[in-house]
Amino acid sequence: MGDHPSKRNREGNELTDHIFEAPLQHDILRDETYCQLIKQLTGNRNRLSTERGWELIWLATGSFAPSTNLLKEVMLFLRSHSKHSKIAADCVNRLQKTLRNGPRKYPPHQVEVEAVQRNKTQIFHKAYFPDDSSEAFEVESSTRAKDFCQNIADRLKLKSAEGFSLFVKIADKVISVPEGDFFFDFVRHLTDWIKKARPSRDGVTPQFSYLVFFMKKLWTNTVPGKDRNADIIFHYHQELPKLLRGYHKCSTEEAVQLAALIYRVKFGDDSSNLHNISRMLKELVPADLIRKLDPDEWRQAISTSFSRDSGKSPDDAKIGFLKIIYNWRTFGSAFFEVKQTTEQNFPETLLIAINKQGVNLIHPETKEILISYPFTKISNWSSGNTYFHMTIGNLVRGSKLLCETSLGYKMDDLLTSYISLMLTTMNKNRTMRRQ
Repeated sequence: MGDHPSKRNREGNELTDHIFEAPLQHDILRDETYCQLIKQLTGNRNRLSTERGWELIWLATGSFAPSTNLLKEVMLFLRSHSKHSKIAADCVNRLQKTLRNGPRKYPPHQVEVEAVQRNKTQIFHKAYFPDDSSEAFEVESSTRAKDFCQNIADRLKLKSAEGFSLFVKIADKVISVPEGDFFFDFVRHLTDWIKKARPSRDGVTPQFSYLVFFMKKLWTNTVPGKDRNADIIFHYHQELPKLLRGYHKCSTEEAVQLAALIYRVKFGDDSSNLHNISRMLKELVPADLIRKLDPDEWRQAISTSFSRDSGKSPDDAKIGFLKIIYNWRTFGSAFFEVKQTTEQNFPETLLIAINKQGVNLIHPETKEILISYPFTKISNWSSGNTYFHMTIGNLVRGSKLLCETSLGYKMDDLLTSYISLMLTTMNKNRTMRRQ
């Protein structure tokens, strides 16, 4: 609060960490923290000290509540100041939300600390979407990932938030936020983890900025045309790169149809760029199929297909694109290129597709599905910085698959999420049958 000035400057949330880490770990210190803050604010005539004290109370009320023995006194103190102080009134609301939602696991994030220091008790956070658009949403200390997802779904008029997830991109990793986690807790945990993994140089701790993405993660109940906004903003833009990388088994005829629809999404009904198709094949045709026809043949076939759909809007073209891919077993898959040494009958380099059917091993050249492991057959899995390991069937007699990959953490998370959803659905169905 500045009553005893420090001999050195402390940056970021160093001071707030020092204050809040202990009470978050030990319940008994929470009352002590509130008592000390209230004591230092009572009769305090130093304006700067008082302002900083209220900033700390604001952070405290969003982190943990006092015990039931002290709650009444804390509320009386906050309400006695709320008529004349906007921050005190906000502290009352924050404390009520903390009582409902439970305490945080980590001290306030730097974003929260900087917000209250700038006298801003509303924090707006930008979320990015696959169609390259973005919007800002209010995020509170008590906001869990599930709440954030629902707010986005409501704003974008999606029919459901089911299957969608927040993803945080920090350094070279993109990590899904568990729906039950407090948003700022997860980001704080992730930032601390990255900092520990990348130690400071010359005594300077590296600062890591992060971006928040909102995307479809689990494609269990995704049917093109069922949720138009989801198709237009998310499904099309998430599926397009997978097609162009050549991950799906796609015939030349389907590739022509899809290319004409991709062209229509880009240019609408404007046919003036059709003569340039041979130069933009990488943006229209799967990478593994480009050499199947010469550029002029592609141009002629795609132009003919485009003219058949005259008058179709770009948004309708997106849905038409999805309806073709929906018929493939690999629709809605997350693809991973890995190396494996455990299955002698399969190529060393494999394409793994994780989708609602399970884990599918795909030949990297023919795109044939070599084998599919349904989630019910997978008994164990683990991952590290360089590997992903999975056991199929009995832990003792079952087969094992060991993959060399830097994306093991993503495969692990996706498998965990699909199996968790499967078990939740099974339990719901059992309950409904009993009723």
